[in-house]
Amino acid sequence: MVYSFITLILLTITGVIFLATHNPLGKSPSKEQQQAFAQLDNYKDGKFVNVSHSETNIRFSEGLSMLRDSIFSDDTEREPAGELPVEPLDWDNIRSGQDSLTWFGHSTYLLSMDGKKLFIDPMLGPRASPISFAGGSKRYSEDWLGIIDDLPPIDAVLLTHDHYDHLDYESIKALESKVAHFFVPLGVSAHLESWGVDHERITELNWWDETQLDGLTLALTPSKHFSGRGLFNRNSTLWGGWVVLSEDARFYTSGDGGYDSHFKDIGEAYGPFDIALMEGGQYNERWESSHMTPEQAVQAHLDVQGETMMLVHWAAFTLAFHSWTDPVERALPEAERLGARLITPKIGETLSLDKLGSYSSERWWEQ
Repeated sequence: MVYSFITLILLTITGVIFLATHNPLGKSPSKEQQQAFAQLDNYKDGKFVNVSHSETNIRFSEGLSMLRDSIFSDDTEREPAGELPVEPLDWDNIRSGQDSLTWFGHSTYLLSMDGKKLFIDPMLGPRASPISFAGGSKRYSEDWLGIIDDLPPIDAVLLTHDHYDHLDYESIKALESKVAHFFVPLGVSAHLESWGVDHERITELNWWDETQLDGLTLALTPSKHFSGRGLFNRNSTLWGGWVVLSEDARFYTSGDGGYDSHFKDIGEAYGPFDIALMEGGQYNERWESSHMTPEQAVQAHLDVQGETMMLVHWAAFTLAFHSWTDPVERALPEAERLGARLITPKIGETLSLDKLGSYSSERWWEQ
């Protein structure tokens, strides 16, 4: 009994030390930051809240049912049968000054506008996990960390929130020397600074805040989601989507989040968009408040007044219990029904923003 108690104490101490010192977990906002956040309408009782104050916590019974499904569900279709092939990167296009978009799967994309290179949620690592070799979901393809040396200088990294499938420690550490500036939701600077990014190179924004980047307008927009990388810091940092505007192009990405009226507000404030990247790839009735179904993603695209839509948050990691192709297979007929223009580029493909009308919905996932 004594030995068991001592073992339990040692394990607890080890766990506390791990949580306090394991770099990929990041850090929570400082007391000074929290005091500043307390003055905001979207910060209550020490946590950020959604516009509609929707609760995104999963009830205990739902957690048990998720555990049951993760153990007993049929995994044969939740991920590809083999390693997912990707398109060879078009480096000439990527390095050029042309307006373009390259998708790396899930919610990671390199956007070129007005000659500026913006990397959005650069999750290039092998797993959506605080431990690179275990836990979380393993990427369907090879990881993208090896391309970093070949990337052109990055004018800015834009982060939507701090979850592991969007904010990756290994990627930030490898990219940091190539990035001029980081634009992040409130509180996310705490993670970056703990990983060695200088405070002066980080700009934090609240919902509806705008800033300028050499002629580009960047705006953080609301989403209905949550945040947190550890056991005790849920909703300690903000989440959102991004609008990027130039004289010739208008871009929007939703970030993660459930469907709500904020999409119409975004459309009225900033639409129409040449292209809208809508999250709709990891969904379940138990977390409908924090993730959209594919059908909701199509409607949200129409709400924000998007002209061309891409479905994102799929084709890289298994985070939900549906088949890995279910998101796009459901989104395509819904887009046709509602008259939305949905394109399905291959992972690694670079799209020219001035030629979006020429791209089709090729069913590459069936090949």
